[in-house]
Amino acid sequence: MDKKLLKILRSFQKNEITEYYVYKLLAKITRGSNRKILQEIAGDELKHYSILKNYSNKDVKPKYLKIIWHLILFFIFGITFSLNAMEKGEEKAQEKYKVLKDEITEIEKIILDENIHEKKLLSLIDEEKVKYISSMVLGLNDALVELTGTLAGLTFAFQNSKLVALSGLITGIAASFSMSASEYLSQRADENAQNPIKSAVYTGIAYIFTVFLLVLPYLVLSNPFFALIFLLFIALIIIVFFSYFVSVVQDKSFKMYFLEMFLISFGVMGVSFVIGIIAKKLFNIEIL
Repeated sequence: MDKKLLKILRSFQKNEITEYYVYKLLAKITRGSNRKILQEIAGDELKHYSILKNYSNKDVKPKYLKIIWHLILFFIFGITFSLNAMEKGEEKAQEKYKVLKDEITEIEKIILDENIHEKKLLSLIDEEKVKYISSMVLGLNDALVELTGTLAGLTFAFQNSKLVALSGLITGIAASFSMSASEYLSQRADENAQNPIKSAVYTGIAYIFTVFLLVLPYLVLSNPFFALIFLLFIALIIIVFFSYFVSVVQDKSFKMYFLEMFLISFGVMGVSFVIGIIAKKLFNIEIL
């Protein structure tokens, strides 16, 4: 095997041993049926590493930073997100595996394991966060659309940061309870739905969390228009973050999901800002 292919081989070998340790560590800190699933996947990764080692004739060390990174993702976002994020990286690697097809007879088996066996195992991962992701999406999306528009409109109508913050908090908190109640009733009416109470709680938490993030600039900054600029930035960060989260967990297109959330949220915000301008001119209201 020439030096170029040997370098590629050892790179794949390093990936396999890294993923082995990730799955092994996650299995140790996970309970229930998920632990067995993770142990099985870890075993497959170790087998792949051993196959590659037979051709490279060398042990390689794992990527410690990658192991730490996926453990951080696990603790922050949950097991499904962490594993799906790692699987997306493996999908890219699988294309490169094909360059070794003529050199390693078992390469087809490794690709088959990555494409079929591990995907089936990962689909069995059971996590509450993922079950109620639609409820979180409902709460976050609704808060983004309503609050960004409301705060943008109030910014021009009132031109007072504290008043905008107070109005936004009252509106947002009241709306979060209303949205939670609506989600509870909706899930209650659906015989195949998840637990109605948990659905309502996830919706409410996502809504209130988003409300506080959006109102925060008006509590910190005295200039309402500077606060509005920071509001736009925070809204954009929330959209990017949640679009990435959903795209990884549900295997959707990040670009399409992001674009949809962005156009809806900022479109409503623009319309509300115009309404605020019209209301101020129409009613000639001045707030000192």
